[in-house]
Amino acid sequence: MAKQNRKLRNIGVMAHIDAGKTTVTERILYFAGRTYKIGEVHDGTAVMDYLIEEQQRGITITSAATTFVWNDNTVNLIDTPGHVDFTVEVERSLRVLDGAIAVFCAVGGVEAQSETVWRQGDRYSVPRLCFINKLDRIGADFETVVKEIRTRLDANPVVVQLPMGDGEDLKGQIDIIRRKAYFYDQDDVATVLRVEDVPEEMSDDVELARVEMIEAAAECDDVLMSAYLADDEITEEMIIAALRKGTIAGKIQPVLCGSALKHVGVRPLLDAVIDYLPSPADIPDVEGHESLDKSSRSIMRKSDPNEPFSALVFKLASDQHGYLNYVRVYSGTLKSNTRVLNSTQKKKENVTRIWEMHAKQRIRREEAVAGDIVALVGMNDSVTGDTLCDIKAPVVLERLEFPDPVITMSIEPRTNADKQALANALNILRREDPSFRYSYNTETGQSTISGMGELHLEIVKNKLTRDLGLDVHVGRPSVAYKETIMVKAAAVGKFARQTGGRGQYGVVELSVEPWRDEEGDEPILFVDATKGGVIPKEFIPSVAEGVRDAATCGVLAGYPMRNIKITLLDGKHHPVDSSEIAFRQAGAMAFESASEKATPVFLEPIMRVQVTVPEEFVGAVTGDLNVRRSEIRNMLQRGQYRVLTAEIPLAEMFGYETQLRSLTQGRGNSTMEPLEYRPTPMQTTKDILKRMGL
Repeated sequence: MAKQNRKLRNIGVMAHIDAGKTTVTERILYFAGRTYKIGEVHDGTAVMDYLIEEQQRGITITSAATTFVWNDNTVNLIDTPGHVDFTVEVERSLRVLDGAIAVFCAVGGVEAQSETVWRQGDRYSVPRLCFINKLDRIGADFETVVKEIRTRLDANPVVVQLPMGDGEDLKGQIDIIRRKAYFYDQDDVATVLRVEDVPEEMSDDVELARVEMIEAAAECDDVLMSAYLADDEITEEMIIAALRKGTIAGKIQPVLCGSALKHVGVRPLLDAVIDYLPSPADIPDVEGHESLDKSSRSIMRKSDPNEPFSALVFKLASDQHGYLNYVRVYSGTLKSNTRVLNSTQKKKENVTRIWEMHAKQRIRREEAVAGDIVALVGMNDSVTGDTLCDIKAPVVLERLEFPDPVITMSIEPRTNADKQALANALNILRREDPSFRYSYNTETGQSTISGMGELHLEIVKNKLTRDLGLDVHVGRPSVAYKETIMVKAAAVGKFARQTGGRGQYGVVELSVEPWRDEEGDEPILFVDATKGGVIPKEFIPSVAEGVRDAATCGVLAGYPMRNIKITLLDGKHHPVDSSEIAFRQAGAMAFESASEKATPVFLEPIMRVQVTVPEEFVGAVTGDLNVRRSEIRNMLQRGQYRVLTAEIPLAEMFGYETQLRSLTQGRGNSTMEPLEYRPTPMQTTKDILKRMGL
């Protein structure tokens, strides 16, 4: 089976919005014989953009999976979104992929979301190829993009192809390894590939690039290094083997080029996927644990069908018959009509059917084996991030982590009759999309939805109205603030009730102080510093629970609190009247009192914004950014345009696209992505409270 595993590739296509990911994917499917008609994003006919919203907007919103064969190798491919509002789709796809194609625009270069998806690839140690696309466009600059990949992404790009011409003069590319030129017949929309010798005028550039490529590859492989140092003959096979070893190890990233729209470079890209990206047999054994506690015993699973079954659910999609659970099988074999264990939730689930997906189309399968990416039907409770495994061999794989929402809107049904239907619909959307949240305030009777941006929530609204037939009203978008403290403070909380018979008694003294976990795993840190049993050990967890419950409500305006360290200092108990309830209440009271003394402020989401503007409008744009409390971090020259990178509070970015178009006569554009939460200045805190009427 290891041999069959080596004939499998699980890859994704990732990039900044409009770099051409879906266009690359559509050409891949066409040349692999998976489709017989080329879908176009701009026509709304792309196979992988099958949602109505995607076809209307010309962007990818949800990741789509497909399977095809190339040169006797099976490839599972996932096309991911580029818009920042749907970055969670990239996150969960990369978690289960073995390799990826990073697509860059030859004109735009490394853009804001390019950096985000690259960092996500680093987080999951995903080997990558780089494909510099859109070389047929005016202003394309191959060398500059390669340089940006090296400097801005801290990567090690190794050029294995050179373009022949650019813009309207793009003829094809040169394979540096084989010293061959690939020409494309423009009259047949470049579907005809001709392989010829390298043009004489480019021979010097090719030889220089070849030496640089061999030197970089030799650093990753002893065989090639020995041949290089001994000045022995270096074969194509030696170079490919060394590049493959370096790519899988994450030491280098081969760089290819072309124009997907004109079909230039797609087939060599597919060859490179097989040559350089890993199979399931090349990746390390997956590590799991006995339980959700990461300190529990480690358990390893090999990518082998004879190992105990284990898989990770990485996506849910609602279906007319229930839910489609997309899974990556890491070990073992799964057959349809099988009972499995959801070890994350400690529940048993039934797998009634197994589907191989091609966008929205399905192909029935009787089994899935290690390395496969498939969709399962029949499970009721499993959600994204859950582990499925053999009932007799439990294991919990590492869960996915998702960012907090940054924007909120109120939402109400037009009629009371739709209240329950709305609640059910929101629950379905929440299960499908881990970055979407909703809540209901029992005091005010108001429901709110929260997401990663205005477009994200607009898509949610459209799903409710168009797909689910609900008539809803949504309010204006507002920032999803959080709260924190600026100084250290202490307080005592006393909960004492006597109502006849046994009473309730608990006293807690604690301190709060600003704190930041670098990994962001624990927004509230609780430390027990009591001595001498002033609070019995069995009541300490109740104090911690009370503190964390109080932290979810905040002290300024009800937003969740974070970045706080709570130290339990002292307390009192009663041998008869003390209880878990009493100490939970006392802990909450002490935390609220201490937080009010500790200069509470709002935490606001800060966005990394990249603005591209013509040179003549730079002054007007930077002036407008300064008014928005921005910090301009970088300014690059790219042809006749300037690319500004700034950090700006999300609250200042509503309506920015309209303002930018006005300032630049429609020639400027911007993208933004969440960066971090930062404390608001005191005056801003007062302004927010005033707007809220508090």
